[in-house]
Amino acid sequence: MPSGLFALLDDVATIAKVAAASIDDVGAAASKAGVKAAGVVVDDTAVTPRYVTGFTPDRELPIIWRITKGSLFNKLVLILPALLLLSTFLPWAITPLLMLGGAYLCFEGAEKVLHAVQEDKTSLAEDAEIVADKNHEETMVKGAVRTDFILSSEIMVIALNEVLDQHLAMRGATLAVVAVLITIAVYGVVGLIVKMDDIGLHMAKEGNAARRGIGRGLVAFMPKLLAALATIGTAAMLWVGGQIVLHGLDEYHIGGLGHALHDFAQTIGGGLPLAGVWEWLIGAAGAGVFGLVLGGLIVGVLHFLPGKKAH
Repeated sequence: MPSGLFALLDDVATIAKVAAASIDDVGAAASKAGVKAAGVVVDDTAVTPRYVTGFTPDRELPIIWRITKGSLFNKLVLILPALLLLSTFLPWAITPLLMLGGAYLCFEGAEKVLHAVQEDKTSLAEDAEIVADKNHEETMVKGAVRTDFILSSEIMVIALNEVLDQHLAMRGATLAVVAVLITIAVYGVVGLIVKMDDIGLHMAKEGNAARRGIGRGLVAFMPKLLAALATIGTAAMLWVGGQIVLHGLDEYHIGGLGHALHDFAQTIGGGLPLAGVWEWLIGAAGAGVFGLVLGGLIVGVLHFLPGKKAH
């Protein structure tokens, strides 16, 4: 009996070790996949704050929480099962899907660049009327969740592509971890960004001179941070989208642009101090330029289609 008990305990310990190793493997795979999706995550973080612009401070965090729940539903209930089925029965479709998502990112990035250089023709009174509409919050939340679905799909496909050679359970666990951690990270940062000006305003009203100075600095800094995030997000979209499409073209042996860009980055950056950094910067810039050109072409085509126009 004691020997049987010890054998059972030994089996339990072995199972525990295997489970711990599996958890470590999932963590490592999720970390690798999350890094690959970083560019889209930056854009997701940059895009979301605009959906709470114009609301009273007491509604900002509840709106972000509603969007967070919608994002988790997108990733865990809609996207994850679909991708697991796809990777099991149609794994060849992953690269075309990645390229399609990359082209969409290029389109979105190019459209943002176009809007940035165009004059905003909406009057202040029209903006105020839109915000005052009682259905405005519902419209903004639905719009944010729709946008999140596109970006989440791209994040999850990028993550899946990193673990395609793993078994089904590992793929599912990795995607679930990526989904939850990235959602918490993105919307946690968004919540902090959105409330930072309120924190600054509170600090500016009371306390010693240093505290009030920091508060005023935060209030003044936040619009600049939001503008910088929008720019970084657009650049990330073009870079990631362009890189995905270039990589896909190389896989299908079309054009050789990705290999040419890689060789060019090595040639130029290889002779400079911190060669690895320069090679990455040159490669990212080249992918971003390609993404802007591709996105601009898509915007132009949509603009000239009958009954269609870029929004």
